[in-house]
Amino acid sequence: MTSVPDYEQSYVDRGRDRIGLRIHPEPAGAPRAPVVLLWPAMGVRASYYTPFAAALRAVGFAVVVADLRGTGASTPAPTRASRYGYAELAGDVGAVLGHLKSRIDGRTRLLVGHSLGGQAALLHVALDGGEQVDGVVLVAVGLPYWRVYPGRAGYGVLAGTQLISGCARLLGRWPGWGFGGRQAPGVVRDWAYTARTGRFPRRGGIDAEAAIRTVRTPVLAISVDHDRYAPGETLDYLCGKLTAAPVRRERYTVAESGTRLDHFTWVRSSAPVAARIAAFAAELPAR
Repeated sequence: MTSVPDYEQSYVDRGRDRIGLRIHPEPAGAPRAPVVLLWPAMGVRASYYTPFAAALRAVGFAVVVADLRGTGASTPAPTRASRYGYAELAGDVGAVLGHLKSRIDGRTRLLVGHSLGGQAALLHVALDGGEQVDGVVLVAVGLPYWRVYPGRAGYGVLAGTQLISGCARLLGRWPGWGFGGRQAPGVVRDWAYTARTGRFPRRGGIDAEAAIRTVRTPVLAISVDHDRYAPGETLDYLCGKLTAAPVRRERYTVAESGTRLDHFTWVRSSAPVAARIAAFAAELPAR
């Protein structure tokens, strides 16, 4: 017997690429509920966030989960012909918001990003303006600048990111050997640049660093205990660039979760994170 999925699958065409969306049912008794548009970590499928989507719906959000380009339902998989990087990922956020316009008009809407997805969400607001977004939530996100990692961990980050970037350049894509899933060379190039320099890359004559400093959209930034990929120091560093935005900086602890946490496993015990997001959204001005 075939089970019926508890979401509607939708797609947004972006030139030769297609972005997959999981549109979850509206929360019961809340037809005009605030909307969360969730952007995943590098190489992580939208399906992984099903427990988080359920937790968000339980506290009153309508939830849409996107797949980043080349991952999950977003096609095609990256090849040598893939020419996109961070700028295009940020543009995808705006395209998806436009696609959902009839569903979200007049409703509070939040961009919630995990890891690379959080960077894409923040860059969208910085580069395209925050008119369509009421708040940004960063969970287990950071700018992976090697110098801000605790202890000697930064040396491994620097070596690992540049090695992966070199392999992607040589092979025409990153095959996903043990990290990050299959990725376009431009995504890996831009990610490695942030790790090496501590800055977002400048593409097409656009200074993303300057744009980040103009963001005024409220931000909730949550680090996660035992996150070796995006420890709290990397999130603090990223938040330091948000000089014009109201930023609420919080930490999700093992004591609060009651279970093991790291860069990925927090998703499976995300009810406390969903509750924090609901409290943050309740304080945002109504549309």
